[in-house]
Amino acid sequence: MENNFFSKSSDESSIAKRLKQLNKAKVGFYSIGLYPASLAYNCAMHSNEKNLLLAPRPGRELFGAFSRELFSELKPEYIQRIRDMSCYYKGGKSHNYSLSDLFQSCEIVVLSANSNHIENDLIEALSIRDTVNRSEVLIACLVGSFTYDKKNESPTLLCEKYTNLAFFSGFHRHGALRNPLDSFTANFCHPDPLNALLASRLINNLSPNIQVSAGVHNIEGQYIKAVKNISSIFAGFAHYVHRDNPGLLPTLLTLLLNQCLDQAATVSMSRPDRNNFYSKGSLPLTEIGYGVQRIEAAISKEKSFSKVRDHTFSQLIPMVADLKGSMMLPISGKPTRNFQVGEIMACNISRLGRCPNNLEELIFWCEERGLSRGALEGINSLIYLPFILKKYSIPYQESSMINLLYMSIFSSEEIKKDVYRILTNSRKLTKYCQESVRPESSFMLDMLFDQIEDDDIIKHISKYILDKHFDPVSTEEILSKKSLLNCSSVGSDYAKVKSNFIELLN
Repeated sequence: MENNFFSKSSDESSIAKRLKQLNKAKVGFYSIGLYPASLAYNCAMHSNEKNLLLAPRPGRELFGAFSRELFSELKPEYIQRIRDMSCYYKGGKSHNYSLSDLFQSCEIVVLSANSNHIENDLIEALSIRDTVNRSEVLIACLVGSFTYDKKNESPTLLCEKYTNLAFFSGFHRHGALRNPLDSFTANFCHPDPLNALLASRLINNLSPNIQVSAGVHNIEGQYIKAVKNISSIFAGFAHYVHRDNPGLLPTLLTLLLNQCLDQAATVSMSRPDRNNFYSKGSLPLTEIGYGVQRIEAAISKEKSFSKVRDHTFSQLIPMVADLKGSMMLPISGKPTRNFQVGEIMACNISRLGRCPNNLEELIFWCEERGLSRGALEGINSLIYLPFILKKYSIPYQESSMINLLYMSIFSSEEIKKDVYRILTNSRKLTKYCQESVRPESSFMLDMLFDQIEDDDIIKHISKYILDKHFDPVSTEEILSKKSLLNCSSVGSDYAKVKSNFIELLN
């Protein structure tokens, strides 16, 4: 997929001409839901520039995503400005902008549909861009969930399937963009740093309250967004059920945050074009975004440390802020919709004394409380979670928290009883937090120490201390021989959940 501001530029004069075009370019949003309409409201409040165009999905109302209560809070003069952004007049009649109109008038087109429509919208957008001969218009998406690749019959990230697709996202609370005092930080990610920088400037010009930073990690950014939406559900659940245990929440929320970033780093390592960030970029990777530092990670391998990652997420500060913010209760207004899903789930679990029977029951609970199915991107991602973890070989300890959430909805009734006890008991959940993020060798050693009165186990530990080398295979053999792997001793809740999850994974 070609997606570049300068695809037709072949000499200095054509590049200079293109730069002048981009200096006063318009940005278009297609498919106007709550987020793009709120962003437009922010622009209407703070800017008189006519550089934002909106194209509602055919058959949909411009403000259709707003409830009557929310719409009544909007000021009439800003509503009219937003309407002016979405239509033109011809023959004395008003006409809504179409996707084709955006490609003829804008230099960036953001496809803002959720996962139900996004890929069809992208295919249509590429076709229209060719038809109107506007190949230099940059296409971006902001979909925050995994999508399903029908051709390969597997879940995927849209930015991985279309590697040059730009990704736009940032920190916004439910309603924050309509607050005249609130600011909005975001990332615009494109594999080429120069395109990312120019696109960020264009979106920055929409409103003085919007600050957009460039980034190249489009695939990683989309992954963070998708797994963030799942984590936000867990955060909402934990805030409701464990609100009287202030010591648990910081631990749980920190684990959710760290695991999201660990998973994104693993995804980053698997992308085939990763080396291009360092060797073929128009700017060094470390010279865009919020910081210039390079983050390196190491792993213990054969008694020595090997460098396994060489990347930076410092450029994705707004997305990390979005991740943190989506797991917190706001000082005013409502939390994110995914957070609300977690609260609704917690309320019903506490009332019924059980996990939801199935996904359909959870969705029913949400719709009963006014959350539409189409807005639940966290649930859309959660459905595909096992396949995504398997695809990228993400280890259990990097995803254990959201795995627990998955089991509460999709496992058998018998397993859900164990999961329910962990989720609703602060001590058990704290223990799960501690055990589930540890490497397998550390967990096995702990189980050995728990049975230290056994002579065979003492002998095995003594050998480890003497040799200064831990052998996980022989340790697993002795634990199995002693029937300790699934015993009721320390870590059994974690061991049981992990075993059941891996069984589902396979």
